Amino acid sequence: MAKIKLKRSSPHVDMTPMVDLFSLLLTFFMLTTSFRPQEAKVIDSPSSVSEKASPDKNVITVLISKDNLVFFNMDNGKDTASHFRSKLVTEIAKRYNVSLTPKDLKTFEQASSFGMPINKIKAWLNEKDAKRKEEMQTGIPIDTIGTQLPELGEWVRFARILNQTAEVSIKGDAQSHYKTIKKVMDVMQENNVNKFNLVTYLQKQETTMEDVKNIK
Repeated sequence: MAKIKLKRSSPHVDMTPMVDLFSLLLTFFMLTTSFRPQEAKVIDSPSSVSEKASPDKNVITVLISKDNLVFFNMDNGKDTASHFRSKLVTEIAKRYNVSLTPKDLKTFEQASSFGMPINKIKAWLNEKDAKRKEEMQTGIPIDTIGTQLPELGEWVRFARILNQTAEVSIKGDAQSHYKTIKKVMDVMQENNVNKFNLVTYLQKQETTMEDVKNIK
C-alpha cells in the first residue's frame, strides 16, 4: 500500500501584531520623552575613574567654562512639581529689584544652565535670536567689580534654602583656571556648603599585574 505523502508548507509568522506594537511604543516614547535643554557652554570635564553617577534631580550645579565663565543650573533643566527653579529666580529677582512675568518664570523653568548678571536675565529670557541669546551668556559675577555684585553666592544660598536635600556639584572644564575653581569653592564654603561633587568624565582603567604588585 502506497504511503500518503503530506503536503509540506514553510512556516509563516504573522508580523502584523509586532509592527502594531512597535508603532505604539514608538508613539509613546515620542510623546513622553523630554529632551534636556542645551547647556550654555560646552564643558569638557577632566577624566577620572570614579563611577558615581551624577543625579538628575535635587542637584545644584555650578559650571565653569574653559574661558573661566561661571554658570548655574538647578535640576539640570528638569523642573519638578515643586517648581524649585521658578521659586529660585523669583527670590533672586526680588532681591535685585527685577520684575519677572509669569511667562518669564515658565521660560526659566524650561531653560538649562545660564550665566549672566541678574539685571540681564529678563532680556535673556525674552530674546528670540539663538545667537544673540548665546552672546548674552557672559557669566555670573563671583567678584564685586564696579556695580556688579558677587551674585553666585546668592544663587547658591537661596537654592539651598528652597531645597535643603539637593546635592551640590561643580562641573569645571579641563582647561579652566584653578583660581576660578578656587573662588567657586570659596563661595560654597561661605554659604555653608562644605560637601559637593566634582563632575568628571568617566575613564575606564584596567588593573595590571604591576598594579597588583605595587599594592603589596
